[in-house]
Amino acid sequence: MVKLLFLAGSARKNSINKKLAKLAAEIAQNAGAQVTYIDLKDFEMPIYDGDFEQDNGIPDNAKQLKQLFAEHDGFFIASPEYNSSMSALLKNSLDWISRPHEENEPPLIAFKGKVAAIGAVSPGGLGGLRGLVPLRMMLGNIGVTVVASQVAISSGFQAFGEDGQLGDDNQARMLKATIDEFVTTASQLRK
Repeated sequence: MVKLLFLAGSARKNSINKKLAKLAAEIAQNAGAQVTYIDLKDFEMPIYDGDFEQDNGIPDNAKQLKQLFAEHDGFFIASPEYNSSMSALLKNSLDWISRPHEENEPPLIAFKGKVAAIGAVSPGGLGGLRGLVPLRMMLGNIGVTVVASQVAISSGFQAFGEDGQLGDDNQARMLKATIDEFVTTASQLRK
């Protein structure tokens, strides 16, 4: 069974991107995947600094997060759009877990050979779409296969019902298509 990790690039308690990540995990689980949802707020780390790394090594939370990524076949990131890019929290987390910390550790062990799907929710009309471009580029550059489908949910504060589901049928279909492609691709590449 394919094992997939779900997270959002936000630390906010009531983040609409966390809602998207949780809903995506539910869809993947219903499609037969083994899913793990994590909150980046549980993995606090300093801003990446090469001098800090040299003096102190990799923070324990970065090691734990990297281990989670390494143990899964792929990951889904719901990325809030901050100034047409990804959040500092998400970028910092990905930067830290890209760093080797064990002797003879293969480069980019948390990323190479993994499959990812990406999505965003935003109160704006583009649904966070602009922030997905640099995220897709970064992941591709570090050896991740990012599925072609992606999801961008506009009017994010009104998008989810009390049951956590998307109220708009087109948005719900877009998310399901993205997660279906993600699960299928990760399953095929795992073989």
